[in-house]
Amino acid sequence: MSARGGARPPAAGPADPLLILVDVGNTNTVVGIDRGGALVESLRLSTDGERTADEHAALLLPLFDRLGVDPEAAEAVVISSVVPPLRATLELLARRYFGTAPLFVEPGIKTGLPIRYDHPSEVGADRIVNSLAARERHGAPVVVVDFGTATTFDVVNAAGEYAGGIIAPGIRISAEALFSHASRLFRVDLAEPARLVGSSTAAAMQSGIYYGYVGLVDGILERLLAELPDLKAVIATGGQAELIAAGSKHIREVDPLLTLHGLRLIHERNR
Repeated sequence: MSARGGARPPAAGPADPLLILVDVGNTNTVVGIDRGGALVESLRLSTDGERTADEHAALLLPLFDRLGVDPEAAEAVVISSVVPPLRATLELLARRYFGTAPLFVEPGIKTGLPIRYDHPSEVGADRIVNSLAARERHGAPVVVVDFGTATTFDVVNAAGEYAGGIIAPGIRISAEALFSHASRLFRVDLAEPARLVGSSTAAAMQSGIYYGYVGLVDGILERLLAELPDLKAVIATGGQAELIAAGSKHIREVDPLLTLHGLRLIHERNR
């Protein structure tokens, strides 16, 4: 695997088993199409708790048709969701349009990842799936940094167990707090600035937001590196992963589809 992305899997044919992998986050929902262990396509939608099963299908089915994929040929639908109100909608979507009952990542399913958390049911499904995928790909100990609505740091210890993590506000939430509480400041693009010292208000804000957030991430990672001297890898995933990794001293691996890889592993353990 390259430092900034995943290696391309072997080509899969139409006769290979079809899996539909769904990662529902607070902001975005990613749908992966897997054939024979190869992730052949991923589709990204905004997460909308009010969207019905039929509305989801109206968005997805034309994309499946364009790809030449028959949704009713799915062997399984595997779902990781951090939006509980969507559960019934997603179950109906899977049964009506994919012809199968979905497998949700939730307490009681087989993951092969021991959870060393005071209350294991509190751990988000995506955090478990990401940690499993990172351990299987890189070994242990390993750290996953997921840049979503919140930024989470998840730790798999040297014994291969989920040891816990750290949760911080996401960069977009942090920026919105600044915009909403400072009457003379305005929204700027979240991007790596051309230089550290801004020569305009917009450039100064962009620099402060970006480098301030990179500093937060690297500061936490430095402490984790001190606690985990044999760390195998730090993997970044999520919508802002590429942006923050570009300025980070400690992130050397970006895998935007890490959760989908983990969902395939969950399917294999629960067949």
